[in-house]
Amino acid sequence: MRAGTVVHKRTGVGWVVVVLAATVMLLSGCLGSIDPDEVPGVYRNDKMGSELRLESDGTFAADNVTTDEQPADFHGTWEHVDNGAIGDFIYLTIEDDGLGLLAGIQLYPSGSDTVEFRPDPDGPPTPELTKVAAL
Repeated sequence: MRAGTVVHKRTGVGWVVVVLAATVMLLSGCLGSIDPDEVPGVYRNDKMGSELRLESDGTFAADNVTTDEQPADFHGTWEHVDNGAIGDFIYLTIEDDGLGLLAGIQLYPSGSDTVEFRPDPDGPPTPELTKVAAL
C-alpha cells in the first residue's frame, strides 16, 4: 500500500445506519413525530392478543407480537430516533435471539397513541398497537 493511502472499512454499525436511513426515507410518507417522554407505556392489540411494554428505563418486552408470520415473544432495549423533517421512529434492539437473525425492528407512530411495526419496508404494517390507560 502506498504511503498516504487511506483505507476505509465499513463496520457492521455503519451498515446498520445506512439500512436504517434508507428504510426511513422509503417510509417518510408514513411517519409522524414522537414525543420521547410520551413513549413509555403499554400498547395492545386485543384482536391479536399482542402486548408491547415500553419502560421508561429504555427496556421493552413484547408478547405474542406478529412481526412476520408467527407470533413471538421478545425483549430488549428501545430508543427514540429523531429524524427531523423525515419523521421519528422507535428502534427496538432485540436481545437473546428473540426473532432469530433479526437484531432490531422499527416501530412507527400511526396516529394518536398508536404504533405499528414495519418489519418489511415494502410490506404492510403488522400489527397496529394502541396505548392503554395506566392502571
